[in-house]
Amino acid sequence: MSVRVGVVGLGTWGPNLARNFDTVAGCELAWCCDASAEARERAAAGFPGARLTAELDDLLADDALDAVVLATPVPTHADLAVRVLEAGKHCFVEKPLALSVADAERAVAAARAADRVLMVGHLLEYHPGVRALADLWESGELGDVFYIYGNRLNLGKVRADENALWSLGAHDVSVLLALAGEEPHEVEARGESYLRPGVEDVVFCFLRFPSGLAAHLHLSWLDPHKERRLTVVGSKRMATFDDMALEGKVTIYDKGVDQDARNWGEYITRAGEIRSPALPNVEPLRLECEHFVQCIRDRATPRSDGESGLRVVRVLEALQEQLERTRRDQGVRTA
Repeated sequence: MSVRVGVVGLGTWGPNLARNFDTVAGCELAWCCDASAEARERAAAGFPGARLTAELDDLLADDALDAVVLATPVPTHADLAVRVLEAGKHCFVEKPLALSVADAERAVAAARAADRVLMVGHLLEYHPGVRALADLWESGELGDVFYIYGNRLNLGKVRADENALWSLGAHDVSVLLALAGEEPHEVEARGESYLRPGVEDVVFCFLRFPSGLAAHLHLSWLDPHKERRLTVVGSKRMATFDDMALEGKVTIYDKGVDQDARNWGEYITRAGEIRSPALPNVEPLRLECEHFVQCIRDRATPRSDGESGLRVVRVLEALQEQLERTRRDQGVRTA
């Protein structure tokens, strides 16, 4: 039997989710929900087999509906996820799971109590390029991983309801935690609010992990470059994941610094071949949606489950506290 799914929130990202769930094998897009009549009209044209409504309660009252996908504004994520889970439905919620650790914990507890699948839409964890990085790391091909740094930059989209940390950083923090397999024990963050008071347009983060790993993130929607790049530096090799590259999204550099056998205590640099492995040509969102449906069928734990989403929120909250502690006095700047 098909897994029947309803998508709630048909703004920017919701239609992409609906498009994929509508065509995933073994899945039926049963409902599309949005408060906007215009959004529902667009959904009616694109998904004629789905029922339309402005009310989440209609989905929760449908005993034949298996799962609800939430692509609503971030501040609503936790409360709506709890409602969905308490109604006995499996729940997919877009990133981040919540805006506080306390709210994320409520959602995780609701999933546990209902014995339902809770999955967070940390899309990059399903990207073939990120999976390739994970394989390189786990196989030991990179050697001991020293540090990671990421640039997630663009000119726009300027937001008023969340800063660059929560809007952009949620992607990179989820990848960092997935690759490292541990949480940082020390975080620092500095940011500046140039366009809207109290909403950081640019954020610099530094994280230290118990294993000795370090990470740096540059996040901004006020930048002349459009970059989505992550670089991993290891003792044997180095690698980059460049999501903006049309080809060669993952590049492996046989570069490093080796001890010089001729002189004790001396080191020499090494520069060998550069290669880019072939990656599956498949939409990451498609893989993510298929994973959610399969986890419901198998009653399996998703790669980006509620606990994973909670860990991301825990790091984001700690970084946000650092932003607030170090925030520049808004009265200092002049027009």
